[in-house]
Amino acid sequence: MGLGGCASFDIVTILKKSRQDVTNVVCQLKAERADAIPAVFTKIHLHFVVTGKAVKEKQVTKAVELSAEKYCSASKMLSDGGVEITHDFEIIEAA
Repeated sequence: MGLGGCASFDIVTILKKSRQDVTNVVCQLKAERADAIPAVFTKIHLHFVVTGKAVKEKQVTKAVELSAEKYCSASKMLSDGGVEITHDFEIIEAA
């Protein structure tokens, strides 16, 4: 859950700096763990639901990539430890 919070914070910050009118970001996580003890995470998928007005897909793609590759320390730590981390997103137009 810390990974989702870290990545979501990065995404909101990056989108706000790129002047996107973001009103909410939710991160839904799915994970797989090893069968052996300790049952470490082996795969984690982050699905971001970005809500806002006229939010550009290109900007969200860039924000997700920057978070995963550069800014999110939790993501970096887990991926360096052998965890496969994947991402996707959807954009919901705010009323």
